[in-house]
Amino acid sequence: MLQSLTGNSCVRLIQSNKSAWYFLFLVLGYILYLIFGAVVFSSVELPYEDLLRQQLRGIKRQFLQEHKCLSEERLERFLSKALEASNYGVSILNNASASWNWDFTSSLFFASTVLSTTGYGHTAPLSDGGKAFCIIYSVIGIPFTLLFLTAVVQRIMVYSTWRPIMHIHTHWGLSKPLVAVVHATLLAVVAVSCFFLIPAAIFSALEKNWNFLESFYFCFISLSTIGLGDYVPGEAFNQRFRELYKLGITVYLLLGLIAMLVVLETFCELQQLKQLRKMFYLKKEKPQDRLTIMEHDHLAFSSMPDGTVNSPQEDKTEPFVDFPVLTSPGAEGSCK
Repeated sequence: MLQSLTGNSCVRLIQSNKSAWYFLFLVLGYILYLIFGAVVFSSVELPYEDLLRQQLRGIKRQFLQEHKCLSEERLERFLSKALEASNYGVSILNNASASWNWDFTSSLFFASTVLSTTGYGHTAPLSDGGKAFCIIYSVIGIPFTLLFLTAVVQRIMVYSTWRPIMHIHTHWGLSKPLVAVVHATLLAVVAVSCFFLIPAAIFSALEKNWNFLESFYFCFISLSTIGLGDYVPGEAFNQRFRELYKLGITVYLLLGLIAMLVVLETFCELQQLKQLRKMFYLKKEKPQDRLTIMEHDHLAFSSMPDGTVNSPQEDKTEPFVDFPVLTSPGAEGSCK
């Protein structure tokens, strides 16, 4: 009897904590995915980094040999200062002296990257006042942006997702989950075409040093709000219509971010993904379920022999004894 009771308790424990086991597997899978990414990036990028380091050392060595009047220490100080300025978006090169980082359109572009949390990092505040204002501006602006994007996406979803699905389901008689899957797939294709493929072709034509892959890479890194900052449009020497170009990029990033959120929300509404998410979420325990579990445990203990109940574990089973055994009306009458 004890073995049967223990086995039932273990099975019930595993079944009641099924989401916890799924969550544990999810955490382990995420850690393994992080490790996998680190291994791949390290194996792919480390040789290129080593090659670039060797090339820079060679150029530096050759420069010092050609200019023997310049000491290596002075050159190091100059390069350190130049690199520090470059981290703030200021370059000493002649072909970059005509571009300002803090004119109105560039500042507008910077504000949009801050509020959208893209943050390319190619431009950063130089003054203490600018850094302090950036903190305050972000603390207020980022929640404001989330509220704005949520309201916009909710209104777009009515016309782009919910109404089309209901219309097809009602008038064509097709299964609602099937219609939702097909609609989400078509919406994703349209979004990728309008905000990735076409803009990538435009950027590759406008930016002289960008090919299509690099342009597509910029679009993805930007609209996913990763914002590495290794590719930033409108920073080329003698960029024509630079202010208008920067303004257009700002509008593109905002519209593209809204489109990505609409697509993600559409996929999150799919019944299949809802079922998948429920596997990893904590289930809310209902009062009826809690009462049923306690009654089940009480009945199990009450069915044990007296010698077993009066064991050293008696103190632990006392809370269950306080609950009355449920009997049917017929059984109560028979006792009388």
